[in-house]
Amino acid sequence: MRRADRLFQILQYLRGGRLCTAAGLAERLEVTRRTIYRDMADLMASGVPIDGAAGVGYLLRDGYDLPPLMFSHDEIVALVAGARLIRAMGGAQMALAAEEALAKIAVVLPEAARARADRVQVHAIAPGAINAETRGLLDRIEAAANASERLAIAYRDETGRATQRTIRPFGVWFWGQVWTCIGWCELRGDFRMFRVDRIADATPAGRFRPEPGRTLRDFLAREACHPDA
Repeated sequence: MRRADRLFQILQYLRGGRLCTAAGLAERLEVTRRTIYRDMADLMASGVPIDGAAGVGYLLRDGYDLPPLMFSHDEIVALVAGARLIRAMGGAQMALAAEEALAKIAVVLPEAARARADRVQVHAIAPGAINAETRGLLDRIEAAANASERLAIAYRDETGRATQRTIRPFGVWFWGQVWTCIGWCELRGDFRMFRVDRIADATPAGRFRPEPGRTLRDFLAREACHPDA
């Protein structure tokens, strides 16, 4: 990789206020830490507003005008394929946003990269189970998780038995065939997974604050300790 390209990549990794360590950058760019230290010193000397130091990490201050973001061929494939999957199988608003994202990607890419995007042979066809109601629920759950808002849901278990639950949603996960919502169930006083296609209704039930032992991080930590539970 040319040095100019490496400096550009460093700025891209620092984009968005992310703290990056020299070790992490060296691993990604396949160079030594000493090379990263020299590059950082040169960027700072040229006036790029980078805060940090060796052994701590580096942070790009807000307000610095970076060049337009470019994508590699592999990144284009990943973006186009991911957007097509969401367009086919995500929520209604997610699908619309994916469609708009694909259009924007086509506009901003240079001609050669745009041609590569058009040649991506990864496609998705929505199965019949992803109906309008399920799509709407996906959007509603994602919005509630983002806003830390409880949801009162009408749910049917695997036997068809109806229950009423109030949950603290953490988000939605796609398992290849079904979407699930992971959250804290206030009725059971524990983490639960709910299949979205079994949720008959979901209405706002008030905001919640993260509490120790009742967060997504706690759920993931417990699953990591007991993967077969």
